Amino acid sequence: MGLLEKKRPAQGARRTSNSASGRGRRKQAQVIAFANQKGGVAKTTTTLNLAAAFQEAGHRVLCVDMDPQGNLTMSQGVDPDAVEVSMYDVLVNHVSIRDCIAHQEVDVACASIDLAGAEIAMSTQIGRERSLEKALDEVREEYEFVCIDTPPSLGLLTINALTAARTVIVPVQCEYLSMRGLVQLQNTLAMIRDNLNPDVEIAGILPTLVDSRTVHAKEAIEMLEESFGDQVFASRIKKTVRFAEAPVRGMSVLKYDPDGKAAYAYRQLAREVLGVDT
Repeated sequence: MGLLEKKRPAQGARRTSNSASGRGRRKQAQVIAFANQKGGVAKTTTTLNLAAAFQEAGHRVLCVDMDPQGNLTMSQGVDPDAVEVSMYDVLVNHVSIRDCIAHQEVDVACASIDLAGAEIAMSTQIGRERSLEKALDEVREEYEFVCIDTPPSLGLLTINALTAARTVIVPVQCEYLSMRGLVQLQNTLAMIRDNLNPDVEIAGILPTLVDSRTVHAKEAIEMLEESFGDQVFASRIKKTVRFAEAPVRGMSVLKYDPDGKAAYAYRQLAREVLGVDT
């Protein structure tokens, strides 16, 4: 289920910047959208920490915050209310995406509350579903991975993310009501394939906020595996207070608690996505 057959080893040159372009033509970035129309399923947490794990493994990574709440932006210590240029300007006014990238622990294309009005502002634009895809063309050769955090809805912002992405990771809280939303997401993906992006596919379904002490969580994972088989990642993201503490410090859990179980879980997930043997 890895996106790459094997991790590309470093060839001596020290990486001086997360967005360094280097010489020659680079392989274009793998674009991954993190989507689930239900909120509170650790979507932002997964976007940031998987991106941080990719970067820790030596890959160049860009996170794109497409959620008007700006939680990913805040999780990297950037105030969404203070940014001068945000993804709203990129999508609506066609400003260069470079202008809204903050170089933090990982590079982040920042969100602001203005994004809440982006869908209305884009409604009259021709090709509005491809606005993000076109914006990313400018930086595709500068990164190996682009990780897109989406809002908890299946509106135009999420459709932009799914149109731009090659693969989708679906964080799912291990509760029955959370899992029901997968059907709606699958229907949306079918529509995207038919009309906008025939190549997009689900890379995997990620069980999150797992409380292994409860029977309900175990039954929920069993239901996922029965319904979706090997599309369910082997990695499990368990509940921990570290996920609430790390964003307050403006960092990923890998930086905040590098030796903790939460950081280990996302490193394991990164290896699984990359197809690296554990």
